[in-house]
Amino acid sequence: MTTPDPQQPRTGADILRTALRRNVGAMAGGTFLMGLYQAGETAFPIALGLIVEHTMRDRSLDKLGISIAALAVIITTVSLSWRFGMRILQKANTTEAHRWRVAVAACGLQPVARDVDLKSGEVLTVATEDADQTADIIEVVPLLISSVVSLLIAAIALGLADLRLGLLVIAGSAAILTVLSIMSKRIGSSTQEQQARVARAGAKVADLITGLRPLHGFGGNHAAFRSYRAVSTEAKQQAVTVARVNGIYAGTALALNAVLAAAVTLTAGWLAFEGRINIGELVMAVGLAQFIMEPLKLFSEMPKYVMIARASAARMSLVLSAPPVTTPGSATPSAGGDLEIDRVRYGALRDLKFQVKAGEFVAVAAYQPRAAADLVSVLAVNVPPDGYEGEVRVDGSALGELSVEGVRAHLLVNPYDGEIFAGTLRSNIDPSGTSSSIDEAVEASLLTDVVALHKEGLDYPVRDRGANLSGGQRQRLSLARALAADTDVLVLHDPTTAVDAVTEQLIARRVAELRRGRTTLVITSSPALLDAADRVLVLDDGAVTAEDTHRNLLATDEAYCAAVAR
Repeated sequence: MTTPDPQQPRTGADILRTALRRNVGAMAGGTFLMGLYQAGETAFPIALGLIVEHTMRDRSLDKLGISIAALAVIITTVSLSWRFGMRILQKANTTEAHRWRVAVAACGLQPVARDVDLKSGEVLTVATEDADQTADIIEVVPLLISSVVSLLIAAIALGLADLRLGLLVIAGSAAILTVLSIMSKRIGSSTQEQQARVARAGAKVADLITGLRPLHGFGGNHAAFRSYRAVSTEAKQQAVTVARVNGIYAGTALALNAVLAAAVTLTAGWLAFEGRINIGELVMAVGLAQFIMEPLKLFSEMPKYVMIARASAARMSLVLSAPPVTTPGSATPSAGGDLEIDRVRYGALRDLKFQVKAGEFVAVAAYQPRAAADLVSVLAVNVPPDGYEGEVRVDGSALGELSVEGVRAHLLVNPYDGEIFAGTLRSNIDPSGTSSSIDEAVEASLLTDVVALHKEGLDYPVRDRGANLSGGQRQRLSLARALAADTDVLVLHDPTTAVDAVTEQLIARRVAELRRGRTTLVITSSPALLDAADRVLVLDDGAVTAEDTHRNLLATDEAYCAAVAR
């Protein structure tokens, strides 16, 4: 095991600090403009109070005109500062969310898997919803600061009229924030649990979609649906709980804000009645009492969003701080094609030992499917070298000493259920766009009939997971992709199980011709592929129990004959 990358944030708090640090400039500009907006909003009722006071006292049209012009300046300032302030903050928010999505995706796409107990559907939720909610902190902090600015301006203006009014606003705001901060903790924990349950439901959907055809095949789709409904029901119940908590929070915030606004209004009315403030100050106080409802609402919502951002950041840290399952080496395989499995013990494999020399075409007939799957996992480096006993060597170098990128550029393992992506036939065969042997791969895999069937040819659109292709077409497309990669060592696992016997014979012959002089290992029970191989290794009870040509084994080994003859 290795320790997490020191460049990656380890905790949710680290993620939030990183997000804030990367956007200091945008947040400073946004905070200034949003503070200017809130100051302008606060200045409006203050200006109205002054206008009323001076108009009633001086009754001057000139001063009235100046006052109206001042109001126009305030309105213009409010409009422009809001527009440009929110533009800056939302751009920074969107950019930061993109950065975290890329970071989470990069962890999932690294050659060495991360040791994280999350399914792919859950990681997808982390990379989308949690990344967006974490980036919201970029807007939350400036809006919180700007709302504090407006409350302070209102408190100062009211305090100049009468100290008791200013102290009432300050004390009331502090009390509201204290109450809501306590309530927001419940929202954070509830939201985190909801995110986890929604992610589990998403992972269940992804699993069901992947296995939908087999489920229909043996009638398991109804049981699978019931399983998903149970998981989805849990997510729904938790969402209802979160909605209830949010509703209580919002209702409490609104009630407390209304109480404070009413208290300011009534206190100002009482002071005016007592003659302690003049009519202009009364108008200002009543206007500010109505105005502070907005910043108070914004101010009171911020703790909730902070807790949601913290909960999402904590979930992202599960992925970003997870260590890789193994420490890859740094060496690069030498050119060649020698592959050696030396006393490997893993899963169903028991002291498995054999060698495929450079340029050989070797087939493995595994009597137990589990043993075949375990061998493929080991060769594909899906199991770290320290996760099994023994060694796998490529051109004399142990896998543990080689970089994963180097191994996969030299050794390609094509599973029987190779993924088909949305795109075209060409983009599935040659994802990197660098292969020079697409035509040969299409011919060898007998994908020619699929290409000829459509006027677009290789540019024929393919739906996600190959939904518009038959099982045999998807399998041949996956085989064509493996052949087009033209790697030094190619491992194929059951590449022809979904095609008919005649097609299988042709594919076996053409694959052997195309791979002549290149190292090829095929794990299969197909008589056609076994017959095309230079030699066949019989894998029984986790070890090689026989080795010869396919025809010699048919003539001398009854167990082999019974296992592979069709």
